[in-house]
Amino acid sequence: MEPTTGLILRRITQTELSVSAHKLATVILDAISWKDGFNGLPRGTAAFTLTDLAAKMGISRQYLTELLNELGASGLKLQREKRNGKFAPWLFRFAAFENEAASQDAVSATGDTTLSKEKVNKTIFSGQITIVAASNVFQNGWADAINSAKRALPCWNVDTQLIWDRFIAFNRARGNDRVPAGFLLGFMRRWRTSPSPAPRPEAPSLPPRVLEPKEQELLDRIKAAPTSNRQFHASDLCRLIGQAAYEARILEVIRDFGCPRFSASLAVHGQAVLAGEINR
Repeated sequence: MEPTTGLILRRITQTELSVSAHKLATVILDAISWKDGFNGLPRGTAAFTLTDLAAKMGISRQYLTELLNELGASGLKLQREKRNGKFAPWLFRFAAFENEAASQDAVSATGDTTLSKEKVNKTIFSGQITIVAASNVFQNGWADAINSAKRALPCWNVDTQLIWDRFIAFNRARGNDRVPAGFLLGFMRRWRTSPSPAPRPEAPSLPPRVLEPKEQELLDRIKAAPTSNRQFHASDLCRLIGQAAYEARILEVIRDFGCPRFSASLAVHGQAVLAGEINR
């Protein structure tokens, strides 16, 4: 026998719990979906953020955690899981009623099944959707359905109009003019939270710049310079030709090639290596 509101409510009242835990259990029970697909939830689950649940109870988040732990350790076996990211709502269910064989005294009267029979608890994705380009979801009546369902789905934090636009574009690309409303719920359930970015076109490669003769000459001198121990080679060259001559060579390179002092010093060292004055 499938669990019903009355069955779970009786078990809540029969379970030894604190007064606040009893109230929390009934708040969660009140939001349980008894029809698979209602509000986008699996059958037998309710969805809350901890902030919303604490606000409904009028208690702190810390005390709420204590009550949830109490319900989890009780015979109700309250379980919670989060499927859609850090800030998505939690899904709650009373695991004690899963695959439970009903005893004779647990049979519910027909009045217990109102949650699954009332119109408001039927799936809200019924009828047909006409695929119209550039339509406003807040004017065609589907905004409330999307807002109700998305809080427990991968698209829980996506703008409602964006969901609608993507759904319309998806169907237009496939040539659909009219689809069952259930397609919208299925589309939301399969929402890609991290769509792969479109590949960027490669920038056209530029031809290598042709160096002027003086630029090439300076580059050749710098390449020959021992850059790893530049200071030691500067000292060796100064001892060989003198500090004044060393400075004169650097100023000459700066004047001839119009380069910074650092590049000029490397060019001087490289030329000295090429001339055999110092070792690389």
